[in-house]
Amino acid sequence: QVQLVESGGGLVQAGGSLRLSCAASGRAFSSYAVGWFRQTPGKEREFVAAITWSGGSTYYADSVKGRFTISRDSAKNTVFLQMNSLKPEDTAVYYCAATWGRSYSGTYSDPGPYDHWGQGTQVTVSS
Repeated sequence: QVQLVESGGGLVQAGGSLRLSCAASGRAFSSYAVGWFRQTPGKEREFVAAITWSGGSTYYADSVKGRFTISRDSAKNTVFLQMNSLKPEDTAVYYCAATWGRSYSGTYSDPGPYDHWGQGTQVTVSS
């Protein structure tokens, strides 16, 4: 069983930066693909970024491409989301999620296959 805990959210001015962390407990986390999603009240959960179990491939939503970077440190069982040039529309609760990655062949932007989720961390960007 994998448990995920997000941290690093907060209040930042537009143009600023934050780095979110997704710390995992449990065995074999290095074999899991990890995605970041975000959600605002009344809206569906939105894909932000994902990284394969090996870290060899990354995927981004068009809205964050060039501004956000996803990475992982397998030794620390942690996945990071570096967010630069933040905009007010990036305001949301950010969730990390994991799915067994070694045999995964689905779409990384689809939240359905992710079966482990963190509790979320609030990111607020002021204008």
